[in-house]
Amino acid sequence: MDFGIQRFTDYTLVKILVERLDINNAPVLKSELVAEIAKGEKNIVLDVSDCNYCDSSGLSAILVANGLCEDALGTFILTCLQHDVEQMISISMLHTVLVITTSVEEAELILMEKGKQIS
Repeated sequence: MDFGIQRFTDYTLVKILVERLDINNAPVLKSELVAEIAKGEKNIVLDVSDCNYCDSSGLSAILVANGLCEDALGTFILTCLQHDVEQMISISMLHTVLVITTSVEEAELILMEKGKQIS
């Protein structure tokens, strides 16, 4: 499997376990993210710390998950970007659309703060 999933009380952490998120594995990731949201998960943190390349199919999977989380009134957070992936996100202007953090812990803080605002 090219990614790992951990479920927590307030969110699901999906960690990319390969160096490349591309046409070979992005469709599987997209399907899994869609399935998690269909099960009722509305907050997803995608950890790409092991990933140093992302093509347009990878960006598509990320955008689909972001949109579905927003539709569910949840939050999608992209975290731990490597330089080349960060460049791809920046060039495509997705940094203006996505919530991006430098660590999973920072993502957890954002979700915790959002949870307090909703309560």
